[in-house]
Amino acid sequence: MEVCQQIKKQRQQLQLSQEELAEKIYVSRQTISNWETEKSYPDLQSLILLSQCFNLTLDQLIKGDLEEMKQVIKQDDIKEMNKATRYMIGCMIAMLLLVFPAFYYLGWWGLLIYLPLWGLGVHFANRIEKIKKDNKIQTYRQIVAFSQGEILSETETIAENAKYPYQKPLIVLVFTVIFTILAILVSLIYVWLLP
Repeated sequence: MEVCQQIKKQRQQLQLSQEELAEKIYVSRQTISNWETEKSYPDLQSLILLSQCFNLTLDQLIKGDLEEMKQVIKQDDIKEMNKATRYMIGCMIAMLLLVFPAFYYLGWWGLLIYLPLWGLGVHFANRIEKIKKDNKIQTYRQIVAFSQGEILSETETIAENAKYPYQKPLIVLVFTVIFTILAILVSLIYVWLLP
């Protein structure tokens, strides 16, 4: 972690030993050593005392770590969004392939197959929407950039946000039309193949 390197660097610049720094912030020499070797991390009280001792703001002392933590969180969100997207698409494909045979062979009992798949698809869609909301991404271009770990410039973000009011209904409409056409095609294929 960068704050650990920052502690060592600032201590050496002030020409303080680990023991002298420990006395100034009321911890043991071993604690300073553990921080500098990244075996442990200072608590908030210690960070405040360190920032005062080094004449740095807390932001300056831990900024690199905050950026690193943001990047780790963003990578986790990207992985989660991509995983939820794969599962949602899998549910949709399964619904496409199973809806006609389920109703053909089981009648209305086919809903027992269809409804759980639909519920799972909605669950994964909600997870995707939560990630989009948390990361303030709305338009298609923002979603693609996010899933690739990229960030749009401020100007691009403003332009994309202006597109959002008409782009979302359009995406939903196109998606619905494509899904309906595929469902009809799959149904026709099953009718052709089944006696």
